[in-house]
Amino acid sequence: MAEQLYDDVVDPTPDEEGYHRGLGSRQIQMIAIGGAIGTGLFLGAGTAISRSGPSLILSYAVAGVVIFAIMRALGELLTYRPVSGSFAEYAREFLGPFAGYVTGWTYWLFWVVTGMAETTAAAVYVRFWAPDIPQWISALTFLVILYAANLISVKLFGEIEFWFSMVKVTAIIGMILIGVGVLTLGFSKAGDTASITHLWQNGGFFPKGIGATVMTLQIVMFAYLGVELVGVTAGESENPEKTLPRAINTLPWRIALFYIGALAVILALVPWTEFQPGVSPFVAAFGKIGIPAAAGIINFVVLTAALSSCNSGMYSTGRMLRDLALRGQAPGRLTGLNSRRTPAFAITVSCLLMGAGVVLNYLVPAKAFEYITSVATVCGLWTWAMILICQIRYRKAWRSGHLPPPTFKAPGGVWTSWAALAFLVLVVVLIAFDASSRISLYVFPCWAVLLVVGYQVLKRRNPQAAQAVAHDHLHARNGG
Repeated sequence: MAEQLYDDVVDPTPDEEGYHRGLGSRQIQMIAIGGAIGTGLFLGAGTAISRSGPSLILSYAVAGVVIFAIMRALGELLTYRPVSGSFAEYAREFLGPFAGYVTGWTYWLFWVVTGMAETTAAAVYVRFWAPDIPQWISALTFLVILYAANLISVKLFGEIEFWFSMVKVTAIIGMILIGVGVLTLGFSKAGDTASITHLWQNGGFFPKGIGATVMTLQIVMFAYLGVELVGVTAGESENPEKTLPRAINTLPWRIALFYIGALAVILALVPWTEFQPGVSPFVAAFGKIGIPAAAGIINFVVLTAALSSCNSGMYSTGRMLRDLALRGQAPGRLTGLNSRRTPAFAITVSCLLMGAGVVLNYLVPAKAFEYITSVATVCGLWTWAMILICQIRYRKAWRSGHLPPPTFKAPGGVWTSWAALAFLVLVVVLIAFDASSRISLYVFPCWAVLLVVGYQVLKRRNPQAAQAVAHDHLHARNGG
């Protein structure tokens, strides 16, 4: 059985990956919008507000600029070569087979631990209505339901994600409008105290200093994780050359509205000193407004956001595992598609490992979310860094005449990418200084050792696969 662990490598092309291009423009647009709204905003913002106050708005704005630079770099790569392997494929082409191997497995780990984080958050939200239900039971229930949905078809995934995102978008716009109404018309219990002056009172805009604001960047970056999901959908998108750039170009207004706008309204409704870590600021703020059932409705929305992200995680881990298997960098049996053209076995393996989050919810329910998100953030930073480095290498190959020019050029070219890379390095340094997040820097070296050992085993058991991937890399670099 051990001898069959790695089958012969299969070299897919964008039209031969076996997937059904069942994601239309409507679904891609909403998946892109929904990727910018998740647990990092709805739950993680509570911790960030308690640490920095109103200046958190500035952290989201600065990080949002960097995220847009990363996504435009990804846009160049996607329009050059839209494949479901996405980041791993680009790392493999421009940096070599080992880089593709590490990127693919790390992005897989990112979504596995993110799935753990989202099921943890969903279990926390359930306690709003049923405080006596243990977190681990709720987490396990959600995991099983979403797993079943992901096995059916990519079109069902797209529809579920479309409506999950629709709920999030509609709710945030509604919250902003209600908040503006409270601020301008003064209705509700919070009407007499709500004021835009909360943004600079209670210690000022930087109540805990600029240093505290900078330290929140790691929390903010976790909130943006998932925006790159449109890259994984490339292999199953209808007309990706048009739908993907359109989705990426909507990112600035999504950040301005859903993050900066929503946080500004929330912090104007209620003084920042009243928010607590581990409690959704949206639920807390609308609970104080006194609108009947408002807190329950908002809690349902943030529950939807968590399930949406977990749903996306199951989708992307299955595709990334299958891409690795097609390249001979994962067990060959993971290449299989079911009758509905979904990578059922790869999804199953990923979901089983997401179940570790259920165990954490059983063992350390108070710390589960914090531990998981710190590991997910470092994995996400690696993926974003690979996107930027690959775009820089792609530009070099294009200018040397080996590859065609981009049809969706990133503003600022490689200089913007280098600046974004420097920002990502800063975030890693901040994680090292934060005792609550530092665990991720202990986990990642262990992960690196596992990857190196796994790669050596791969080369010994299937040298033909490793040689084939290396040949593809050299062939691509030479413009073949």
